[in-house]
Amino acid sequence: MSGRGAEPAQEGATIDIFVPGVGQYDNIGDIILRRQLIAWLKPLGRLHVYVGASPEGYAESLGVGDDDVVYRSFSAWYRAGLARAWDGTAHYVFKPGEIQLTLIGMKEHVVVLPLLALLRLRGGSVVRVGSGSRDLAPLPRLLMRPSIALSQITAWRDGTTAAYLGGEVMPDLAFGEGVGPSTDAAPEARDTLVVSMRSDRPEPGAAWIAGIRRFAAERGLRIEVVTQVLRDRQRSRDLAAALDADLADWDGSDHGGQEDALRAIYARTALAVSDRLHVLIAASTEGATPIALLVDGSGKIDRHFEAAGVSGVAVPASELSEDEIVTALSAALQRGPAVQESLADARLELARVRERVELLIGGVPAPVELVDA
Repeated sequence: MSGRGAEPAQEGATIDIFVPGVGQYDNIGDIILRRQLIAWLKPLGRLHVYVGASPEGYAESLGVGDDDVVYRSFSAWYRAGLARAWDGTAHYVFKPGEIQLTLIGMKEHVVVLPLLALLRLRGGSVVRVGSGSRDLAPLPRLLMRPSIALSQITAWRDGTTAAYLGGEVMPDLAFGEGVGPSTDAAPEARDTLVVSMRSDRPEPGAAWIAGIRRFAAERGLRIEVVTQVLRDRQRSRDLAAALDADLADWDGSDHGGQEDALRAIYARTALAVSDRLHVLIAASTEGATPIALLVDGSGKIDRHFEAAGVSGVAVPASELSEDEIVTALSAALQRGPAVQESLADARLELARVRERVELLIGGVPAPVELVDA
């Protein structure tokens, strides 16, 4: 079945773009990548953003403005989407970030299928950019197929997800934030080594701590432990004590203020050490060099940096000696200029994806061919 419906929107009608804005409200990284998408979409039409039970200030941190419509009720947001889809003015953009391929994690991709089908039949567009999967399970992959078939642009933020679900690879949207990669900062302006580690992973061992302290002392760097995800707060406090470091604490309020404070730290950071993907991305977009000294076997960070043209960011460190930790940190710092050059290319790739989204939503989308999943 194909076509746009019998009554497409009149020329000059308002373009309505429906996009979920929900995420982990205690995670500034979720805000960063969603805000980049909001910035792409705002010039194209009126945004209808579902934010759920988000804390005060969350929508503002996303960059949602007075001209946009914010919904805390999913049913109200969904009904508005169906109405605008019938009018022929609606477009749908899936939220970026991590998809959990579980029955619960698939909720958005199944529930919105009637909305997607209606808006496609009435001439609307469906876009999926900047997402990636945590796990690769067969049944959820089958459940994903209909929404992927209805999407005109499907671009994942890592190659593993793209190979498993089908589609293109693009850099994570968060690489488009910040001041942009730069190799021009004076070395003396970068006097900080940032540390930020997940609370749901094993605690770094004695050699890990000793290697960080020794490297910082040898390079004349001050150590600052930062909290970009609220649930990591106690881990940050423990690390600051173990490293005899300064602490950029966070109580979970004023997301925008905390991000501004962190970016000011990242702007004077020489080396960022973390197992949080978006700590490393945010720091790198402020000119810092990223390294993931992993205490577990996760491949997430390498997958996502490789999609941005940067390899070797993750270093399995749970069995490394103090000397080996120092060697790994030194090697990472030497790669800093090359990393920044690759990230500049990643921003160009993001600009190309953005142009395609603008053309699709702001131009004339092709009619859909609905296929059996």
